[in-house]
Amino acid sequence: MFRERKRRQARALLDEADALLDDGDAEGAARAALDGRRLARAAGDAALDGELAVVVAAAANELAEHEEALAAADAALAALGRDADALYERGSALFELGRFAEARAALEEAVRGAPDDAWVHHLLGLALEWTGDAPAADKHFSRARRLAPEDFPKPVRLSDAEFDRALREAVEALPAEIRARLGDVSIAVKRRPEASELRPSEGDRPLSPQLLGLFRGPSLRDGAVSGALPPTIHLFHENLARACATRAELVEEIGITIVHEIGHYLGLDEDDLHAHGLG
Repeated sequence: MFRERKRRQARALLDEADALLDDGDAEGAARAALDGRRLARAAGDAALDGELAVVVAAAANELAEHEEALAAADAALAALGRDADALYERGSALFELGRFAEARAALEEAVRGAPDDAWVHHLLGLALEWTGDAPAADKHFSRARRLAPEDFPKPVRLSDAEFDRALREAVEALPAEIRARLGDVSIAVKRRPEASELRPSEGDRPLSPQLLGLFRGPSLRDGAVSGALPPTIHLFHENLARACATRAELVEEIGITIVHEIGHYLGLDEDDLHAHGLG
């Protein structure tokens, strides 16, 4: 009787966690799913614990807590076997941690279990791209677009001249006092980040391979730093294109991203950027 009650409570928390995750409340979903896991373990229900661990992994990935997501996904796989949802969350965590070959292996297995899941195909395409198999990546990107065209529209492409014009117009729209402080900053447009750029310093949390822009070098608050590289803003054209559905959205996102990175040059942290509407 005790175990059955705990099992029912855990099942109710699984339903609640799923609903919260669908509503965009990843923190609430994680709390509900973790509470559910404790109840499922008390009930001795390993399969239910595994289902809840999948939700914990999904919520942790949404919150960019990818190490926690990986641990939860591994717990789910131990309980459920080669579950496609658990494999997807494992692949997602590994991809964001920059462990691309491992992510590819998990996602190739996930797509065999969920061949009609557009999100699995898209993420596998990204992992394949990062491991150097562009033809296979394109096949999975195309499959994702066919399965979910609204979620995965064909990336918008701008010519170099169009991209430069959008960038120039975004900078020219800044207040004059900010433009006057940008003399030492260079702006570089790249297709995507280098793997080495995703972990700027030893021990730092890795940056997302899907990041849109990156500021490197000393900020104005740091002042002159001996031996430091000059302040540089990188914009990543491929990632920007994939984040937008239309040309107008892409032009707007270029402006948002350059202003965000200029904020970092000015010495603003993420909280400051959000407070100034630049997050």
